[in-house]
Amino acid sequence: MVRLVGVDLPRNKRVAYALTYIHGIGLTSAKKIVEMADIDPETRSDNLTTEETVALRQTLENIDLKLEGDLRRFNGLNIKRLNEINCHRGKRHRNSLPVRGQRTRTNARSRRGAKKTVTGKKK
Repeated sequence: MVRLVGVDLPRNKRVAYALTYIHGIGLTSAKKIVEMADIDPETRSDNLTTEETVALRQTLENIDLKLEGDLRRFNGLNIKRLNEINCHRGKRHRNSLPVRGQRTRTNARSRRGAKKTVTGKKK
């Protein structure tokens, strides 16, 4: 099992797809990283040699991306700043509502969580 940037890469997946398990790396940047590290794109993550693993590590260190903990911290601090300045987006984050203008009368279930039934008022 290969461990990069504090993440265990899944076994028996192509290297580019395995790299997407690292927070901050999508498929496009993963393919670029594999190309920069000079690794065959068909190689599976459990078949990587030690030289290829070292090349991947060096490429990830030299690339200009925030990954894993740094990226999570950066995003968390941005959300915290929005909350502190009490702007509209900060209020939406605080109340667990959609931030980017989506409707909430219907949908938005993934952001708002499971339904909470409110009992009807008797007349």
